[in-house]
Amino acid sequence: MSTDIRVDADGVARCAWVGDDPEYRRYHDEEWGVPLHGDRALFEKLSLEGFQAGLSWITILRKRPRFREAFAGFEPLAVAAFGEADVARLMADAGIIRNRAKIEATISNARLVSEMDAGELDALMWSFAPPARPSPRSFADIPAVTAESEAMSKDLRKRGFRFVGPTTLYALMQSAGLVDDHVAGCWRTTR
Repeated sequence: MSTDIRVDADGVARCAWVGDDPEYRRYHDEEWGVPLHGDRALFEKLSLEGFQAGLSWITILRKRPRFREAFAGFEPLAVAAFGEADVARLMADAGIIRNRAKIEATISNARLVSEMDAGELDALMWSFAPPARPSPRSFADIPAVTAESEAMSKDLRKRGFRFVGPTTLYALMQSAGLVDDHVAGCWRTTR
């Protein structure tokens, strides 16, 4: 068996990046690579991936409940209405990542999403989903950036979105199920 797969005490073969962390295991089993739809859900994912830049994803997962409280459930219209007092409130909130540029980008991005028609963000993001491909044999087969994530980044930047680089967006594509990068042998592998 590949070293990129691990069989846990429960007898289930998973992608080895899960390690021993129960929250990572739950995330891997229930969320990562599962097709995600809806403007609010995708706006949340876009925002959290932006906050993750330069940090580990487990840090974001552990802070996600507080992020949801602090950012009004990532409801785009609510976040779009945030002003300077909200930025100050968020900068003082130790339960989230206190990075002014990322906070301001999230608010700015919410304003852009709120100007879109219902379902437009979902349709836009999913328009960049590549055709299904064989499961990666190892982590070495998983890219950090693809032509699709570069194209999505270019499109979103053109629209004014921030913290939407191609690496960040490929991570979003993985987590939101636009691509399925579960390694061959993982119980979640469907191909």
